[in-house]
Amino acid sequence: MKIAELNNKSATELRTMLSEHRTKERELRFRISTKQTKNVREIRKLKKTMARIMTVLHNKKTPAQA
Repeated sequence: MKIAELNNKSATELRTMLSEHRTKERELRFRISTKQTKNVREIRKLKKTMARIMTVLHNKKTPAQA
């Protein structure tokens, strides 16, 4: 998901998305450790998306310094 799409969402929506992504990451880590999935790069995509969400949340919380 791109940052422009995330900027249009509210803070509560972003928090729910972040919690869902954290749950997916946890499940994916367990599946990788038990060798139930072969796509280990998927966890990298999840982490990048979570970082983008946290960045947008932080920018919404603190006003931009001009």
